[in-house]
Amino acid sequence: MPMPRTVHGCVATVAAAIALTFASAAGADAQTKVTIGKVIGGDGFHVPTYVALDEGFFKAEGLDVTLVELQAAAQVTAVLSGNLDCAPIPSGGAQAALSGAKIEYIVGESLKSQWTITARQDIAKPEDLKGKTLGLGRPGGADYDEAQAVLHRFFHMDAGKDYKVISFQGEPERIAAMVNNDIQGAALSIPHAVVAQQTGLKVLLRTGDYIPRAGGTIWCMQSFVEQHPDTVKKIIRAIAKAVMYFRTNKEGSIKVMEHHIGSIKSDAEAGAIWDQLHDSYGAEVPKDLFADILESRRQTMIAARQWPVDKPLPDPEGFLARDLLDSTLKDMNYVPANLTAPSKGD
Repeated sequence: MPMPRTVHGCVATVAAAIALTFASAAGADAQTKVTIGKVIGGDGFHVPTYVALDEGFFKAEGLDVTLVELQAAAQVTAVLSGNLDCAPIPSGGAQAALSGAKIEYIVGESLKSQWTITARQDIAKPEDLKGKTLGLGRPGGADYDEAQAVLHRFFHMDAGKDYKVISFQGEPERIAAMVNNDIQGAALSIPHAVVAQQTGLKVLLRTGDYIPRAGGTIWCMQSFVEQHPDTVKKIIRAIAKAVMYFRTNKEGSIKVMEHHIGSIKSDAEAGAIWDQLHDSYGAEVPKDLFADILESRRQTMIAARQWPVDKPLPDPEGFLARDLLDSTLKDMNYVPANLTAPSKGD
């Protein structure tokens, strides 16, 4: 089903995009309709959502789920304005929560940082990026913050001082810019990094080797969670089933990734992505990783003078439907992820 391709955060435009999506979703009135955001072009952090849709796990729970393709910032706006039910944009949710929005996170997806710093072949090691130009996302986004954090903490390199930054919304555009030597390195998620390697570029480092991260954690308005707890439980179960499916079913997972991640062009590329990511997902939301989402956003807000330096972080658990999540996973005998700690230390 074609999805809207471009939304710029305007509430009216977001509403129109969602209405267009619903126009082709008629016929499932017996099921509960739910809308969940999807980043443009798809990405590795949200694979359980894609699996739950394509493999029928949402449907089996009695849910008629529609993935609405919007830019990350537009997804946040859409949920806050009531035009979208849920969004898998944890950092944007944290910004909203710390700014006073009444939201709740309900289920996890990725439990490992999936960003890479990918570069041209003449860049032999991360230190060779000094004096070069990198393509990152917008400041405050994971594809900026995580790349910058690894370069700062582990290689003592800072944006603006040791390397220049050009912000790109889309990852395919970063790949093209590297191929043209307009930039020499970029932050790419693993699916796009695999594709970039086919063009002759190379992965310098994987941020997951240095820092953990709860990515793609799904959140909704608190009112949605309170008014529809049974629907939330069904979303949790569907995502948890998708996580366990992806761990072991390579063939089926390849088809799902090819359907939802636009840059993947072959079974070989999708298979290489599965090999790297199949054990990286968890519906559970570990307390430490969840707290990191909020604390990272608090630090960004402090730097932007949007949060007082001496004001502590509120209890992160107040923004998570912990009892609902944990009880649902326990009741379905969900098997938690078995992740190794990052291999690189400070």
